Parts: sequence; structure tokens; C-alpha cells
Amino acid sequence: MTARLIDGNALAQAIRAEVAGRTQALKARGIQPRLAILLVGEDPASQVYTKHKVADSTATGLQATLETFPADLSEAALLARIRQLNADASVHGILVQLPLPRHLDASKVIETIDPAKDVDGFHVASAGALVTGQPGFWPCTPYGCMKMLESIGYDLRGKHAVVIGRSNIVGKPMALMLLQRSATVTICHSATTDLAAHTRQADVVVAAVGKRNVLTADMVKPGAVVIDVGMNRNEQGKLCGDVDFEGVSAVAGWITPVPGGVGPMTRAMLLVNTLEAAERAAGA
Repeated sequence: MTARLIDGNALAQAIRAEVAGRTQALKARGIQPRLAILLVGEDPASQVYTKHKVADSTATGLQATLETFPADLSEAALLARIRQLNADASVHGILVQLPLPRHLDASKVIETIDPAKDVDGFHVASAGALVTGQPGFWPCTPYGCMKMLESIGYDLRGKHAVVIGRSNIVGKPMALMLLQRSATVTICHSATTDLAAHTRQADVVVAAVGKRNVLTADMVKPGAVVIDVGMNRNEQGKLCGDVDFEGVSAVAGWITPVPGGVGPMTRAMLLVNTLEAAERAAGA
């Protein structure tokens, strides 16, 4: 069996086109959706990510502003700036790029963001909304994974989904989203004693631990859907995921590539969240 690819680039392009149309409709009402991005320090990867986020936003008609601060910025100063943005009605989404310098408490920073502007979906209010099925913002990476499953018409009801990873950003919210779609969900992690025993039973596997080849062909049920969230580098420096792509592709029914899979979808769902924040603020 040769797995079919779930093309994140193509799906993200379609989502951006939809965002552009809805953004134009808001602009026709005199409303300019706006995202404020805060970057503290000079982490090279964060600089690249924020640059892409601004470019994506601009391309769809959203207004994105990038504010950069020195690595020694005080926590009080950062929280004060967030509170200013909370009070600014022209700003609909606020994103503080992670990771932050070690002297800054990321949890305190995230909790200072107005939940109505938490387009990353990291606030405890957003997490609570996800748990209880209330309106809120879903974290962008698992949200993108769900859209990828929707794009292939996959019905999760009654299916067994295994999530490898328990982070607050991907693993836990991913499990909750799958549960909302009536999947039976197993969460595996570093203390799981026999990972393969779980994954071999899974109709859907989401690998999100940041470890190369955590999922290999002998661990996958024939025909399963495999979503690879990982971002790693191999010995040649080439970007790769958590999944042994070549081996698993011969067994799985569907698989996401790295690059070109979940990554573009994460950025696309940030645009969706920002647009929805603007629509909610406008009563749309």
C-alpha cells in the first residue's frame, strides 16, 4: 500500500483564500482585522516564524504589526504593553512569540492576554472552552490537524485515535478535539511502556513529540491516517518529522509530509483565529 498525501500547502492556500474573502467583507463594513505580534529577543527561528506570520497576514488583507523588544526586556514592561493592546479596540489578535527569554514567565505573559484576543489559543480560558465545548480559540497546530482530517472526508466517529505527546500546545488539545468528534482517544507519552502496542490499534495516529522516527512502519495499522507534527533535522540537516516517512508511507492509508504538511496549516489557522476574533468583535 502506498499512502496518499494530505497536502498541507494546498489546503492552507485554500484557507487563505477563504480568509481573504471574509476579510474583504469586514473591510467593506469599515473594519480592518489586525494582529499584533510581540517578539522578545533575537532567536533566529522565532524571527523567521514571525516574518512568515506577518507575510501571511498581509497577503490575505489582515493587518499585522510586529513589535520587537530586546532580550533583557523586563516582565513588567512586556505585561504593560500587552495590557495596552488589550485595551486597543483596533487590535483583534495578540500573539507573543514563544519561547521567551528565561527570565520571563511564559504562563503569566499568556494569561495577561485578553482571551477574546488570544488567537494562539494558549490562555487557560481558551483551554477551558475547548474542554467544555464552548466557543473559543483552538490552538493553531491541532486545529490545522483537524482541518486536514476534514479535508479527506475522514469520519472520526468511533475511530481509535492515538496522540503521541502531551504538551499543552499540541498533544492535550489535539486529544480533546478528536474527542469532540467522537473518536476514542489514547494519549501516549514518554512514560508509556509499550507505544507500539497502542499505535498498532490506531485508525489515526498524531505524532507530536519532536523526536525523529518515533513512529515506524511496524508500529502502524495498515490503512491508518498518520499526522506528523514533528519538526526535526536529520544527519544531513534536512527537515524531517517524527515519523519514518518512507517506511510508514508503505503501510498507512494517508500521511502528512514534512515539510509541506502541518506547518503551513498552523500558520493558516492563525489567520482564521485572527479573522474570527475580528468578526466576533464586530458582532458578525
